[in-house]
Amino acid sequence: MLATMLLIALVLVAAVTDATRHRIYNWATYPGIAAGLLLTAVGAGWQWLAPASARDWQPIVGWLPWTDALLGFAACGALMTACFMLFGAGGGDVKLLAMIGSLVGLEKGLQVLLWTFLFAGCIGLGVLIWKMGVGRIGKRAFQFAVAVITLGTVLRVPAEEKRILALPVVLAPCVPLALLATFLPWRVLF
Repeated sequence: MLATMLLIALVLVAAVTDATRHRIYNWATYPGIAAGLLLTAVGAGWQWLAPASARDWQPIVGWLPWTDALLGFAACGALMTACFMLFGAGGGDVKLLAMIGSLVGLEKGLQVLLWTFLFAGCIGLGVLIWKMGVGRIGKRAFQFAVAVITLGTVLRVPAEEKRILALPVVLAPCVPLALLATFLPWRVLF
Protein backbone atom coordinates (compact mmCIF):
# COMPACT_ATOMS: atom_id res chain seq x y z
CA MET A 1 0.00 0.00 0.00
CA LEU A 2 1.49 3.31 -1.13
CA ALA A 3 0.22 5.37 1.82
CA THR A 4 1.67 2.86 4.31
CA MET A 5 5.09 2.85 2.64
CA LEU A 6 5.14 6.66 2.66
CA LEU A 7 4.12 6.69 6.33
CA ILE A 8 6.84 4.23 7.33
CA ALA A 9 9.54 6.12 5.41
CA LEU A 10 8.60 9.51 6.89
CA VAL A 11 8.25 8.13 10.44
CA LEU A 12 11.67 6.47 10.26
CA VAL A 13 13.27 9.69 9.00
CA ALA A 14 11.62 11.66 11.84
CA ALA A 15 12.71 9.05 14.39
CA VAL A 16 16.34 9.21 13.25
CA THR A 17 16.50 13.02 13.15
CA ASP A 18 14.77 13.33 16.53
CA ALA A 19 17.07 10.77 18.14
CA THR A 20 20.25 12.27 16.70
CA ARG A 21 19.49 16.00 16.48
CA HIS A 22 16.39 16.47 18.69
CA ARG A 23 14.58 17.89 15.67
CA ILE A 24 11.73 16.72 13.46
CA TYR A 25 11.99 18.64 10.23
CA ASN A 26 9.07 20.15 8.35
CA TRP A 27 10.27 18.46 5.15
CA ALA A 28 9.53 15.13 6.87
CA THR A 29 6.05 16.03 8.15
CA TYR A 30 4.40 18.49 5.76
CA PRO A 31 4.62 16.18 2.72
CA GLY A 32 3.02 13.40 4.76
CA ILE A 33 0.16 15.63 5.88
CA ALA A 34 -0.36 16.86 2.33
CA ALA A 35 -0.16 13.31 0.93
CA GLY A 36 -2.69 11.98 3.43
CA LEU A 37 -5.21 14.70 2.67
CA LEU A 38 -4.50 14.67 -1.08
CA LEU A 39 -4.88 10.88 -1.30
CA THR A 40 -8.20 11.23 0.50
CA ALA A 41 -9.40 13.86 -1.97
CA VAL A 42 -8.20 11.87 -5.00
CA GLY A 43 -9.81 8.71 -3.60
CA ALA A 44 -13.13 10.45 -3.02
CA GLY A 45 -13.10 11.87 -6.55
CA TRP A 46 -12.09 8.53 -8.02
CA GLN A 47 -14.89 6.74 -6.18
CA TRP A 48 -17.37 9.28 -7.46
CA LEU A 49 -16.18 9.08 -11.08
CA ALA A 50 -15.34 5.37 -11.40
CA PRO A 51 -16.48 3.33 -8.38
CA ALA A 52 -15.49 -0.07 -9.80
CA SER A 53 -11.97 1.04 -10.66
CA ALA A 54 -11.60 2.83 -7.32
CA ARG A 55 -12.52 -0.39 -5.45
CA ASP A 56 -9.70 -2.19 -7.27
CA TRP A 57 -7.09 0.52 -6.66
CA GLN A 58 -7.95 1.55 -3.08
CA PRO A 59 -6.01 -1.33 -1.43
CA ILE A 60 -2.95 -0.54 -3.56
CA VAL A 61 -2.96 3.22 -3.00
CA GLY A 62 -4.47 3.14 0.51
CA TRP A 63 -6.58 6.27 0.71
CA LEU A 64 -9.01 6.76 3.58
CA PRO A 65 -12.55 8.13 3.62
CA TRP A 66 -12.28 11.90 3.86
CA THR A 67 -13.99 12.07 7.26
CA ASP A 68 -11.54 9.56 8.74
CA ALA A 69 -8.46 11.34 7.38
CA LEU A 70 -9.64 14.80 8.44
CA LEU A 71 -10.77 13.65 11.88
CA GLY A 72 -7.50 11.74 12.37
CA PHE A 73 -5.49 14.79 11.36
CA ALA A 74 -7.54 17.13 13.57
CA ALA A 75 -7.77 14.92 16.65
CA CYS A 76 -4.12 13.83 16.71
CA GLY A 77 -2.99 17.36 15.94
CA ALA A 78 -5.25 18.87 18.62
CA LEU A 79 -4.17 16.39 21.30
CA MET A 80 -0.51 16.95 20.53
CA THR A 81 -1.07 20.71 20.51
CA ALA A 82 -2.55 20.40 24.00
CA CYS A 83 0.53 18.39 25.06
CA PHE A 84 2.73 21.05 23.47
CA MET A 85 0.97 23.78 25.45
CA LEU A 86 0.88 21.89 28.76
CA PHE A 87 4.13 19.94 28.81
CA GLY A 88 6.39 21.60 26.28
CA ALA A 89 6.47 18.83 23.68
CA GLY A 90 8.11 19.93 20.46
CA GLY A 91 6.25 21.41 17.52
CA GLY A 92 7.70 18.69 15.31
CA ASP A 93 5.98 16.08 17.49
CA VAL A 94 2.66 17.86 16.90
CA LYS A 95 3.12 17.78 13.13
CA LEU A 96 4.38 14.19 13.16
CA LEU A 97 1.33 12.85 15.00
CA ALA A 98 -1.03 15.01 12.91
CA MET A 99 0.60 13.50 9.80
CA ILE A 100 0.03 10.01 11.16
CA GLY A 101 -3.62 10.85 11.84
CA SER A 102 -4.09 12.03 8.24
CA LEU A 103 -2.59 8.80 6.86
CA VAL A 104 -4.10 6.18 9.20
CA GLY A 105 -7.35 7.83 10.32
CA LEU A 106 -8.93 8.70 13.63
CA GLU A 107 -9.04 5.35 15.45
CA LYS A 108 -5.60 4.11 14.42
CA GLY A 109 -4.11 7.58 14.85
CA LEU A 110 -5.29 7.77 18.46
CA GLN A 111 -3.97 4.26 19.08
CA VAL A 112 -0.55 5.26 17.71
CA LEU A 113 -0.64 8.38 19.89
CA LEU A 114 -1.41 6.37 23.04
CA TRP A 115 1.23 3.72 22.29
CA THR A 116 3.76 6.49 21.64
CA PHE A 117 3.06 8.03 25.04
CA LEU A 118 3.26 4.62 26.70
CA PHE A 119 6.64 3.80 25.15
CA ALA A 120 8.00 7.30 25.84
CA GLY A 121 6.82 7.07 29.45
CA CYS A 122 8.56 3.71 29.87
CA ILE A 123 11.77 5.11 28.42
CA GLY A 124 11.50 8.20 30.62
CA LEU A 125 10.95 6.07 33.71
CA GLY A 126 13.91 3.89 32.77
CA VAL A 127 16.14 6.96 32.37
CA LEU A 128 14.90 8.34 35.69
CA ILE A 129 15.62 5.06 37.48
CA TRP A 130 19.04 4.89 35.81
CA LYS A 131 19.93 8.45 36.87
CA MET A 132 18.43 8.53 40.39
CA GLY A 133 18.05 4.92 41.51
CA VAL A 134 14.97 3.16 42.82
CA GLY A 135 15.76 3.86 46.48
CA ARG A 136 16.14 7.59 45.99
CA ILE A 137 12.97 7.79 43.89
CA GLY A 138 11.02 5.85 46.53
CA LYS A 139 12.36 8.03 49.34
CA ARG A 140 11.48 11.26 47.49
CA ALA A 141 8.00 9.97 46.58
CA PHE A 142 7.37 9.13 50.24
CA GLN A 143 8.59 12.58 51.35
CA PHE A 144 6.34 14.29 48.79
CA ALA A 145 3.31 12.19 49.82
CA VAL A 146 3.86 12.93 53.53
CA ALA A 147 4.24 16.66 52.82
CA VAL A 148 1.05 16.76 50.79
CA ILE A 149 -0.96 14.77 53.36
CA THR A 150 0.33 16.43 56.54
CA LEU A 151 1.17 19.94 55.40
CA GLY A 152 -1.08 20.30 52.36
CA THR A 153 1.87 21.53 50.34
CA VAL A 154 4.39 20.20 47.86
CA LEU A 155 8.09 20.13 48.72
CA ARG A 156 10.55 21.99 46.54
CA VAL A 157 12.60 19.87 44.20
CA PRO A 158 16.36 20.29 44.75
CA ALA A 159 18.30 21.81 41.85
CA GLU A 160 20.22 18.59 41.19
CA GLU A 161 16.97 16.63 40.86
CA LYS A 162 15.43 19.33 38.66
CA ARG A 163 18.38 18.93 36.31
CA ILE A 164 17.84 15.16 36.18
CA LEU A 165 14.09 15.57 35.67
CA ALA A 166 14.66 18.06 32.83
CA LEU A 167 16.22 15.43 30.56
CA PRO A 168 14.41 15.39 27.23
CA VAL A 169 12.40 12.34 26.22
CA VAL A 170 12.10 12.30 22.44
CA LEU A 171 8.82 10.97 21.08
CA ALA A 172 9.63 10.28 17.44
CA PRO A 173 11.82 7.21 18.11
CA CYS A 174 8.83 5.73 19.97
CA VAL A 175 6.50 6.18 16.98
CA PRO A 176 7.81 3.23 14.90
CA LEU A 177 7.22 0.99 17.94
CA ALA A 178 3.77 2.50 18.33
CA LEU A 179 2.98 1.77 14.67
CA LEU A 180 4.03 -1.84 15.19
CA ALA A 181 1.93 -2.11 18.34
CA THR A 182 -1.07 -0.64 16.53
CA PHE A 183 -0.88 -2.61 13.30
CA LEU A 184 0.66 -5.90 14.43
CA PRO A 185 -2.00 -8.62 14.38
CA TRP A 186 -1.95 -9.34 18.14
CA ARG A 187 -4.66 -11.99 17.79
CA VAL A 188 -2.16 -14.13 15.89
CA LEU A 189 0.31 -14.00 18.80
CA PHE A 190 -2.10 -15.10 21.52
